[in-house]
Amino acid sequence: MYFNDSTIVFSNGEYVTAKDLMVSPYNQTMHYGNGAFEGIRSYNTPDGTRIFKAIEHYERLKYSCEKMYIPCDYSVKELEQITYKLLELNNLSDAYVRPIVFLEPNMSLTATKKSTLIIMAWEWGQYLGSEQLRVMTSSFERPNPKSCHVEAKITGHYTNSILATQEAKEKGFDEALLTDIRGNVAEGPGANFFYEKNGELFTCPKGNILPGITRQTVFEIAKELEIPVHEKWFGIDEVYTADTAFFCGTAAEVIGIKSLDDKVFPMKWEDSVSELIQRKYKLRVSTNEFREMLI
Repeated sequence: MYFNDSTIVFSNGEYVTAKDLMVSPYNQTMHYGNGAFEGIRSYNTPDGTRIFKAIEHYERLKYSCEKMYIPCDYSVKELEQITYKLLELNNLSDAYVRPIVFLEPNMSLTATKKSTLIIMAWEWGQYLGSEQLRVMTSSFERPNPKSCHVEAKITGHYTNSILATQEAKEKGFDEALLTDIRGNVAEGPGANFFYEKNGELFTCPKGNILPGITRQTVFEIAKELEIPVHEKWFGIDEVYTADTAFFCGTAAEVIGIKSLDDKVFPMKWEDSVSELIQRKYKLRVSTNEFREMLI
């Protein structure tokens, strides 16, 4: 699904075949979840293959490493150049890119002095599909922000996401919506959350979420379209009164939500400002708007 015998990955300074990659079973990331990663997309644009917001993604990767005491000596520019080369070697244009920095063998609960960077890429459609989603309120909560660096993209954090998504799937839903420790709506397992009411958008503030790069792009697009966006705390009951809602993230892009806990949102998706955001986002990443944004 993700690679074949000819797939090339970047591993610590070399481009090698994925099937020949060797990873120590004693690495700390595998045992304790201390590793940093990113999810990045490239698109086939009129100007060729372009990685969307590569700088922002790689800046966050280095930030995540710093927070977890993980050495990462590559510059953001080097990481961007490596990724373009990797896409070229694999003949990929519309692709999902996964860089991960994991630690060397270490069975103690202390930081290691060495790390390994691997960057891989594959063709991957929208993570949550293209149809509006049936979502349920998860019985799981996002981690207490005093228990970890919730704003960093760390491998071990995603056990929480797996539990929430699996619970939703087993109950017949497409995805979950998690709250924070105070019962406020936080985000999805792998995407940020917005709801729409009377032509305005609402989302929770930073503090208890991973503030996504796609989330920031939604803010930028909404400003261009003169759509008000409010950051505030709100509960599940308030979402029930929304006109519609959506998730957004690099893997999911912008995807509409049909219902929460089987309460169907009343507005047709095609009549919402959220759908305008979705269309504008698609244009931004895949057409000349991408080039105009880079100038």
